[in-house]
Amino acid sequence: MMMFCAVMDRVNVGFAALSMNKDLGLSSAAFGFGAGLFSLGYMMFEIPSNLILARVGARIWLARIMVTWALISMATSLATGPASFYLLRFALGAAEAGFLPGVMFYLGYWFPGRVRARVNAIFLIAMPLGQSLSGLISGPILAMDGMLGYHGWQWLFLLEGIPTLLIGIISWFYLSDRPSDARWLSAAEQKALEELVQRESISDGKLNTSKYLVVFGDRRVLALGAVYAFLSVVLTGVPLWLPQIMRTLEFSYIVTGLLVALPPLVGTLSMIQWGRSSDRRGERILHISIAMGVCASGWLIAIISQSGSLGSAFFLVLGMIVANAGVLSAFAVFWTLPAQSLSGTAAASGIAFISAVGNIGSMTGPVLVGHLRDITHGFTVPFLFMAAAALATGILLPCVVRSTDRSGVPSQTEGQVRRETQV
Repeated sequence: MMMFCAVMDRVNVGFAALSMNKDLGLSSAAFGFGAGLFSLGYMMFEIPSNLILARVGARIWLARIMVTWALISMATSLATGPASFYLLRFALGAAEAGFLPGVMFYLGYWFPGRVRARVNAIFLIAMPLGQSLSGLISGPILAMDGMLGYHGWQWLFLLEGIPTLLIGIISWFYLSDRPSDARWLSAAEQKALEELVQRESISDGKLNTSKYLVVFGDRRVLALGAVYAFLSVVLTGVPLWLPQIMRTLEFSYIVTGLLVALPPLVGTLSMIQWGRSSDRRGERILHISIAMGVCASGWLIAIISQSGSLGSAFFLVLGMIVANAGVLSAFAVFWTLPAQSLSGTAAASGIAFISAVGNIGSMTGPVLVGHLRDITHGFTVPFLFMAAAALATGILLPCVVRSTDRSGVPSQTEGQVRRETQV
Protein backbone atom coordinates (compact mmCIF):
# COMPACT_ATOMS: atom_id res chain seq x y z
CA MET A 1 0.00 0.00 0.00
CA MET A 2 2.93 2.34 0.70
CA MET A 3 4.45 1.69 -2.72
CA PHE A 4 1.03 2.09 -4.28
CA CYS A 5 0.81 5.60 -2.81
CA ALA A 6 4.37 6.41 -3.87
CA VAL A 7 3.59 5.54 -7.48
CA MET A 8 0.29 7.40 -7.46
CA ASP A 9 2.13 10.41 -6.08
CA ARG A 10 4.68 10.25 -8.91
CA VAL A 11 2.18 9.59 -11.69
CA ASN A 12 -0.35 12.26 -10.75
CA VAL A 13 2.01 15.07 -11.75
CA GLY A 14 1.96 13.64 -15.29
CA PHE A 15 -1.85 13.86 -15.32
CA ALA A 16 -1.81 17.28 -13.69
CA ALA A 17 0.45 18.50 -16.50
CA LEU A 18 -2.43 18.10 -18.97
CA SER A 19 -3.88 21.36 -17.65
CA MET A 20 -1.40 22.54 -14.99
CA ASN A 21 1.37 23.36 -17.47
CA LYS A 22 -0.78 25.98 -19.15
CA ASP A 23 -1.99 27.47 -15.86
CA LEU A 24 1.54 27.74 -14.43
CA GLY A 25 3.24 28.71 -17.69
CA LEU A 26 5.34 25.53 -17.98
CA SER A 27 6.80 24.35 -21.28
CA SER A 28 7.56 20.66 -21.78
CA ALA A 29 11.20 21.31 -20.95
CA ALA A 30 10.25 23.27 -17.80
CA PHE A 31 7.90 20.51 -16.69
CA GLY A 32 10.64 17.93 -17.26
CA PHE A 33 13.04 20.06 -15.24
CA GLY A 34 10.57 20.24 -12.36
CA ALA A 35 10.05 16.49 -12.51
CA GLY A 36 13.82 16.05 -12.45
CA LEU A 37 14.13 18.20 -9.32
CA PHE A 38 12.08 15.57 -7.50
CA SER A 39 14.80 13.03 -8.29
CA LEU A 40 17.52 15.50 -7.23
CA GLY A 41 15.95 15.91 -3.80
CA TYR A 42 15.48 12.16 -3.55
CA MET A 43 19.08 11.49 -4.56
CA MET A 44 20.60 13.96 -2.09
CA PHE A 45 18.83 12.60 0.97
CA GLU A 46 18.30 8.87 0.40
CA ILE A 47 21.68 7.70 1.75
CA PRO A 48 21.29 9.43 5.15
CA SER A 49 17.64 8.36 5.15
CA ASN A 50 18.55 4.69 4.76
CA LEU A 51 21.20 4.90 7.48
CA ILE A 52 18.63 6.42 9.84
CA LEU A 53 16.17 3.66 8.97
CA ALA A 54 18.78 1.02 9.79
CA ARG A 55 19.31 2.69 13.18
CA VAL A 56 15.75 3.55 14.30
CA GLY A 57 13.78 0.84 12.46
CA ALA A 58 11.43 0.75 9.50
CA ARG A 59 8.23 1.31 11.49
CA ILE A 60 9.21 4.78 12.69
CA TRP A 61 11.09 5.96 9.66
CA LEU A 62 8.76 4.78 6.90
CA ALA A 63 5.82 6.35 8.74
CA ARG A 64 7.74 9.64 8.92
CA ILE A 65 8.56 9.50 5.22
CA MET A 66 4.95 8.93 4.22
CA VAL A 67 3.38 11.61 6.39
CA THR A 68 5.80 14.35 5.27
CA TRP A 69 5.56 13.49 1.58
CA ALA A 70 1.75 13.38 1.78
CA LEU A 71 1.62 16.90 3.21
CA ILE A 72 4.04 18.29 0.62
CA SER A 73 2.24 16.55 -2.24
CA MET A 74 -1.04 18.11 -1.15
CA ALA A 75 0.72 21.48 -0.88
CA THR A 76 1.61 21.24 -4.60
CA SER A 77 -1.97 22.35 -5.23
CA LEU A 78 -0.83 25.79 -4.01
CA ALA A 79 1.81 26.24 -6.74
CA THR A 80 1.41 29.54 -8.57
CA GLY A 81 4.18 29.45 -11.14
CA PRO A 82 7.38 27.70 -12.25
CA ALA A 83 9.43 28.74 -9.20
CA SER A 84 6.96 27.43 -6.63
CA PHE A 85 6.45 24.26 -8.66
CA TYR A 86 10.21 23.65 -8.73
CA LEU A 87 10.52 24.24 -4.99
CA LEU A 88 7.68 21.89 -4.10
CA ARG A 89 8.95 19.12 -6.37
CA PHE A 90 12.42 19.29 -4.80
CA ALA A 91 10.92 19.27 -1.30
CA LEU A 92 8.74 16.30 -2.22
CA GLY A 93 11.77 14.34 -3.38
CA ALA A 94 13.65 15.18 -0.18
CA ALA A 95 10.68 14.07 1.95
CA GLU A 96 10.20 10.80 0.07
CA ALA A 97 13.95 10.09 -0.12
CA GLY A 98 14.95 6.66 1.04
CA PHE A 99 11.55 5.02 0.70
CA LEU A 100 12.33 2.50 -2.08
CA PRO A 101 15.89 1.64 -0.96
CA GLY A 102 14.62 1.57 2.62
CA VAL A 103 11.99 -1.03 1.80
CA MET A 104 14.49 -3.08 -0.22
CA PHE A 105 16.83 -3.09 2.78
CA TYR A 106 13.92 -3.87 5.12
CA LEU A 107 12.84 -6.91 3.06
CA GLY A 108 16.33 -8.31 3.58
CA TYR A 109 15.42 -8.89 7.24
CA TRP A 110 12.55 -11.17 6.20
CA PHE A 111 13.35 -13.05 2.98
CA PRO A 112 16.40 -15.06 1.82
CA GLY A 113 17.95 -14.49 -1.60
CA ARG A 114 16.41 -17.54 -3.25
CA VAL A 115 12.93 -15.97 -3.21
CA ARG A 116 13.81 -12.28 -3.49
CA ALA A 117 12.84 -11.82 -7.17
CA ARG A 118 9.33 -13.13 -6.43
CA VAL A 119 9.11 -11.07 -3.24
CA ASN A 120 10.32 -7.95 -5.05
CA ALA A 121 7.79 -8.55 -7.82
CA ILE A 122 4.92 -8.95 -5.35
CA PHE A 123 5.95 -5.74 -3.60
CA LEU A 124 6.59 -3.85 -6.84
CA ILE A 125 3.30 -4.78 -8.51
CA ALA A 126 2.11 -1.74 -6.58
CA MET A 127 3.88 0.26 -9.31
CA PRO A 128 1.77 -0.83 -12.28
CA LEU A 129 -1.36 -1.08 -10.14
CA GLY A 130 -0.75 2.45 -8.86
CA GLN A 131 -0.29 3.66 -12.42
CA SER A 132 -3.51 1.94 -13.49
CA LEU A 133 -5.64 3.29 -10.67
CA SER A 134 -4.21 6.76 -11.18
CA GLY A 135 -5.24 6.52 -14.79
CA LEU A 136 -8.75 5.49 -13.83
CA ILE A 137 -9.34 8.14 -11.15
CA SER A 138 -7.22 11.04 -12.36
CA GLY A 139 -9.35 11.65 -15.43
CA PRO A 140 -12.59 12.12 -13.44
CA ILE A 141 -10.78 14.25 -10.86
CA LEU A 142 -9.40 16.54 -13.58
CA ALA A 143 -12.98 16.83 -14.82
CA MET A 144 -13.79 18.52 -11.47
CA ASP A 145 -12.14 21.66 -12.89
CA GLY A 146 -13.82 24.77 -11.52
CA MET A 147 -15.52 23.09 -8.56
CA LEU A 148 -15.39 25.39 -5.53
CA GLY A 149 -13.11 27.66 -7.55
CA TYR A 150 -10.23 25.17 -7.82
CA HIS A 151 -8.58 23.82 -10.94
CA GLY A 152 -8.83 20.11 -11.70
CA TRP A 153 -5.10 19.60 -11.15
CA GLN A 154 -5.38 21.20 -7.70
CA TRP A 155 -8.10 18.71 -6.75
CA LEU A 156 -5.81 15.96 -8.05
CA PHE A 157 -2.98 16.77 -5.62
CA LEU A 158 -5.34 17.32 -2.71
CA LEU A 159 -7.45 14.17 -3.04
CA GLU A 160 -4.65 11.79 -3.96
CA GLY A 161 -2.53 12.93 -1.02
CA ILE A 162 -5.09 11.82 1.56
CA PRO A 163 -4.53 8.02 1.21
CA THR A 164 -0.78 8.50 1.64
CA LEU A 165 -1.33 10.42 4.87
CA LEU A 166 -3.70 7.79 6.28
CA ILE A 167 -1.50 4.80 5.37
CA GLY A 168 1.52 6.55 6.84
CA ILE A 169 -0.29 6.84 10.17
CA ILE A 170 -1.53 3.23 10.02
CA SER A 171 1.98 1.90 9.30
CA TRP A 172 3.16 3.26 12.66
CA PHE A 173 0.93 0.72 14.37
CA TYR A 174 1.15 -2.10 11.82
CA LEU A 175 4.78 -2.72 10.79
CA SER A 176 7.21 -4.97 12.66
CA ASP A 177 10.88 -3.99 12.36
CA ARG A 178 12.24 -7.57 12.36
CA PRO A 179 10.91 -11.13 12.62
CA SER A 180 11.77 -11.12 16.33
CA ASP A 181 9.27 -8.25 16.78
CA ALA A 182 6.44 -9.94 14.88
CA ARG A 183 3.72 -11.03 17.27
CA TRP A 184 1.99 -12.90 14.43
CA LEU A 185 4.90 -15.38 14.29
CA SER A 186 5.52 -18.11 16.86
CA ALA A 187 8.79 -18.11 18.79
CA ALA A 188 10.02 -21.07 16.72
CA GLU A 189 9.16 -19.30 13.47
CA GLN A 190 10.90 -16.12 14.62
CA LYS A 191 14.07 -18.03 15.50
CA ALA A 192 14.13 -20.10 12.30
CA LEU A 193 13.64 -17.09 10.06
CA GLU A 194 16.20 -14.95 11.89
CA GLU A 195 18.78 -17.74 11.69
CA LEU A 196 18.12 -18.40 8.01
CA VAL A 197 18.59 -14.76 7.03
CA GLN A 198 21.60 -14.38 9.34
CA ARG A 199 23.38 -17.38 7.80
CA GLU A 200 22.89 -15.93 4.35
CA SER A 201 24.14 -12.48 5.40
CA ILE A 202 27.56 -13.85 6.41
CA SER A 203 28.13 -15.93 3.28
CA ASP A 204 31.47 -15.69 1.49
CA GLY A 205 32.00 -12.79 -0.89
CA LYS A 206 29.47 -10.43 0.67
CA LEU A 207 30.60 -7.00 1.77
CA ASN A 208 29.65 -6.12 5.36
CA THR A 209 31.30 -3.03 6.78
CA SER A 210 30.24 0.09 8.66
CA LYS A 211 32.80 2.20 6.74
CA TYR A 212 30.63 4.01 4.20
CA LEU A 213 33.48 5.16 1.96
CA VAL A 214 34.49 1.53 1.43
CA VAL A 215 30.95 0.72 0.29
CA PHE A 216 30.75 3.73 -2.02
CA GLY A 217 34.04 2.74 -3.67
CA ASP A 218 33.18 -0.93 -4.12
CA ARG A 219 33.24 -1.84 -7.80
CA ARG A 220 30.09 -3.95 -7.52
CA VAL A 221 28.14 -1.10 -5.98
CA LEU A 222 29.42 1.38 -8.57
CA ALA A 223 28.58 -0.99 -11.44
CA LEU A 224 25.03 -1.56 -10.21
CA GLY A 225 24.56 2.19 -9.73
CA ALA A 226 25.63 2.88 -13.32
CA VAL A 227 23.23 0.27 -14.69
CA TYR A 228 20.40 1.54 -12.52
CA ALA A 229 20.93 5.07 -13.85
CA PHE A 230 20.14 3.90 -17.39
CA LEU A 231 17.25 1.75 -16.19
CA SER A 232 15.80 4.71 -14.26
CA VAL A 233 15.64 6.87 -17.38
CA VAL A 234 13.10 4.45 -18.84
CA LEU A 235 11.42 3.54 -15.57
CA THR A 236 10.67 7.21 -14.87
CA GLY A 237 9.80 8.06 -18.45
CA VAL A 238 6.96 5.58 -18.89
CA PRO A 239 4.59 6.75 -16.10
CA LEU A 240 5.66 10.41 -16.23
CA TRP A 241 5.03 10.98 -19.92
CA LEU A 242 2.38 8.33 -20.55
CA PRO A 243 -0.62 10.64 -19.93
CA GLN A 244 0.73 13.25 -22.35
CA ILE A 245 1.66 10.55 -24.88
CA MET A 246 -1.87 9.10 -24.80
CA ARG A 247 -3.36 12.58 -24.89
CA THR A 248 -1.93 13.01 -28.41
CA LEU A 249 -4.74 10.68 -29.55
CA GLU A 250 -7.08 13.59 -28.67
CA PHE A 251 -9.52 11.62 -26.56
CA SER A 252 -11.29 12.97 -23.48
CA TYR A 253 -9.64 13.00 -20.05
CA ILE A 254 -11.64 9.94 -19.00
CA VAL A 255 -10.75 7.89 -22.12
CA THR A 256 -7.13 9.00 -21.81
CA GLY A 257 -7.14 7.74 -18.23
CA LEU A 258 -8.47 4.37 -19.35
CA LEU A 259 -5.74 4.04 -21.98
CA VAL A 260 -3.07 5.01 -19.46
CA ALA A 261 -4.35 2.28 -17.12
CA LEU A 262 -3.91 -0.50 -19.69
CA PRO A 263 -0.07 -0.82 -19.95
CA PRO A 264 0.47 -1.08 -16.16
CA LEU A 265 -2.14 -3.85 -15.86
CA VAL A 266 -0.23 -5.98 -18.36
CA GLY A 267 3.01 -5.02 -16.62
CA THR A 268 1.68 -6.45 -13.36
CA LEU A 269 1.36 -9.93 -14.84
CA SER A 270 4.69 -9.83 -16.65
CA MET A 271 6.53 -8.67 -13.53
CA ILE A 272 5.26 -11.56 -11.40
CA GLN A 273 5.90 -14.23 -14.03
CA TRP A 274 9.37 -12.90 -14.87
CA GLY A 275 10.32 -12.80 -11.18
CA ARG A 276 9.23 -16.40 -10.75
CA SER A 277 11.24 -17.41 -13.80
CA SER A 278 14.35 -15.71 -12.42
CA ASP A 279 14.02 -17.41 -9.03
CA ARG A 280 13.26 -20.81 -10.56
CA ARG A 281 16.40 -20.70 -12.72
CA GLY A 282 18.57 -18.90 -10.16
CA GLU A 283 19.59 -16.45 -12.91
CA ARG A 284 19.42 -12.63 -12.86
CA ILE A 285 21.57 -10.95 -15.51
CA LEU A 286 20.06 -12.52 -18.63
CA HIS A 287 16.54 -11.97 -17.31
CA ILE A 288 17.20 -8.25 -16.91
CA SER A 289 18.87 -7.88 -20.31
CA ILE A 290 16.08 -9.69 -22.16
CA ALA A 291 13.42 -7.61 -20.39
CA MET A 292 15.15 -4.36 -21.34
CA GLY A 293 15.42 -5.56 -24.94
CA VAL A 294 11.65 -6.12 -24.93
CA CYS A 295 11.23 -2.63 -23.48
CA ALA A 296 13.28 -1.10 -26.30
CA SER A 297 11.16 -2.89 -28.89
CA GLY A 298 8.06 -1.35 -27.32
CA TRP A 299 9.37 2.18 -27.83
CA LEU A 300 10.26 1.33 -31.44
CA ILE A 301 6.72 0.00 -32.01
CA ALA A 302 5.34 3.26 -30.63
CA ILE A 303 7.33 5.21 -33.24
CA ILE A 304 5.11 3.69 -35.94
CA SER A 305 2.16 5.56 -34.42
CA GLN A 306 3.84 8.91 -35.06
CA SER A 307 3.43 8.54 -38.82
CA GLY A 308 -0.25 9.37 -38.51
CA SER A 309 -1.22 6.34 -40.60
CA LEU A 310 -4.25 4.13 -40.06
CA GLY A 311 -3.94 2.17 -36.86
CA SER A 312 -1.59 4.67 -35.22
CA ALA A 313 -3.59 4.49 -31.97
CA PHE A 314 -3.20 0.71 -31.90
CA PHE A 315 0.58 0.86 -32.35
CA LEU A 316 0.92 3.59 -29.72
CA VAL A 317 -1.00 1.62 -27.09
CA LEU A 318 0.73 -1.65 -28.04
CA GLY A 319 4.15 -0.01 -27.87
CA MET A 320 3.49 1.43 -24.42
CA ILE A 321 2.22 -1.95 -23.18
CA VAL A 322 5.38 -3.73 -24.37
CA ALA A 323 7.73 -1.01 -23.09
CA ASN A 324 6.09 -0.90 -19.69
CA ALA A 325 6.05 -4.70 -19.31
CA GLY A 326 9.74 -4.91 -20.17
CA VAL A 327 11.04 -2.24 -17.81
CA LEU A 328 8.89 -3.38 -14.88
CA SER A 329 10.04 -6.99 -15.28
CA ALA A 330 13.68 -5.89 -15.34
CA PHE A 331 13.14 -3.62 -12.33
CA ALA A 332 11.84 -6.44 -10.11
CA VAL A 333 14.79 -8.71 -10.89
CA PHE A 334 17.39 -5.92 -10.67
CA TRP A 335 16.80 -5.36 -6.96
CA THR A 336 17.91 -8.93 -6.20
CA LEU A 337 21.47 -8.05 -7.25
CA PRO A 338 22.52 -5.80 -4.33
CA ALA A 339 21.54 -8.51 -1.81
CA GLN A 340 23.95 -10.90 -3.54
CA SER A 341 26.90 -8.63 -2.78
CA LEU A 342 26.01 -6.74 0.41
CA SER A 343 24.81 -7.49 3.92
CA GLY A 344 24.37 -5.73 7.25
CA THR A 345 25.18 -2.01 7.42
CA ALA A 346 26.86 -2.25 4.02
CA ALA A 347 23.50 -3.24 2.55
CA ALA A 348 21.78 -0.18 4.06
CA SER A 349 24.33 2.28 2.68
CA GLY A 350 25.06 0.36 -0.53
CA ILE A 351 21.43 -0.03 -1.59
CA ALA A 352 20.84 3.67 -0.92
CA PHE A 353 23.96 4.58 -2.90
CA ILE A 354 22.85 2.46 -5.87
CA SER A 355 19.45 4.11 -5.77
CA ALA A 356 21.03 7.57 -5.45
CA VAL A 357 23.26 7.04 -8.49
CA GLY A 358 20.26 5.63 -10.34
CA ASN A 359 18.31 8.78 -9.65
CA ILE A 360 20.74 10.63 -11.89
CA GLY A 361 18.84 8.91 -14.68
CA SER A 362 15.49 9.78 -13.11
CA MET A 363 16.64 13.40 -12.89
CA THR A 364 18.12 13.85 -16.36
CA GLY A 365 15.72 11.64 -18.35
CA PRO A 366 12.60 13.84 -17.98
CA VAL A 367 14.63 16.97 -18.80
CA LEU A 368 16.04 15.45 -21.98
CA VAL A 369 12.70 14.05 -23.10
CA GLY A 370 10.98 17.39 -22.50
CA HIS A 371 13.71 19.27 -24.38
CA LEU A 372 13.62 16.84 -27.30
CA ARG A 373 9.86 17.16 -27.51
CA ASP A 374 10.04 20.97 -27.52
CA ILE A 375 12.60 21.18 -30.32
CA THR A 376 11.07 18.43 -32.49
CA HIS A 377 7.38 19.16 -31.70
CA GLY A 378 6.59 15.47 -31.36
CA PHE A 379 7.43 12.22 -29.61
CA THR A 380 9.37 10.38 -32.33
CA VAL A 381 12.82 11.49 -31.17
CA PRO A 382 11.95 11.07 -27.45
CA PHE A 383 10.79 7.51 -28.24
CA LEU A 384 14.12 6.81 -29.96
CA PHE A 385 15.94 8.17 -26.92
CA MET A 386 13.98 5.86 -24.61
CA ALA A 387 14.68 2.85 -26.84
CA ALA A 388 18.39 3.67 -26.81
CA ALA A 389 18.42 3.95 -23.01
CA ALA A 390 16.67 0.59 -22.68
CA LEU A 391 19.11 -1.10 -25.06
CA ALA A 392 22.07 0.47 -23.25
CA THR A 393 20.83 -1.00 -19.97
CA GLY A 394 20.51 -4.48 -21.41
CA ILE A 395 23.96 -4.35 -22.99
CA LEU A 396 25.76 -2.64 -20.10
CA LEU A 397 24.64 -5.01 -17.35
CA PRO A 398 26.38 -8.19 -18.55
CA CYS A 399 29.52 -6.17 -19.22
CA VAL A 400 29.91 -4.80 -15.70
CA VAL A 401 28.31 -7.43 -13.45
CA ARG A 402 29.45 -11.05 -13.30
CA SER A 403 26.56 -13.48 -13.83
CA THR A 404 28.04 -16.45 -11.97
CA ASP A 405 26.01 -15.94 -8.77
CA ARG A 406 23.26 -18.49 -8.20
CA SER A 407 22.03 -17.39 -4.80
CA GLY A 408 18.49 -17.91 -6.04
CA VAL A 409 19.08 -21.66 -5.52
CA PRO A 410 18.66 -22.65 -1.87
CA SER A 411 21.71 -24.03 -0.15
CA GLN A 412 21.67 -27.23 1.87
CA THR A 413 21.64 -25.24 5.11
CA GLU A 414 18.72 -23.08 3.96
CA GLY A 415 16.79 -26.15 2.87
CA GLN A 416 17.35 -27.75 6.26
CA VAL A 417 16.08 -24.63 8.07
CA ARG A 418 13.05 -24.49 5.77
CA ARG A 419 12.19 -28.13 6.53
CA GLU A 420 12.60 -27.51 10.27
CA THR A 421 10.31 -24.49 10.06
CA GLN A 422 7.66 -26.47 8.20
CA VAL A 423 7.78 -29.20 10.83
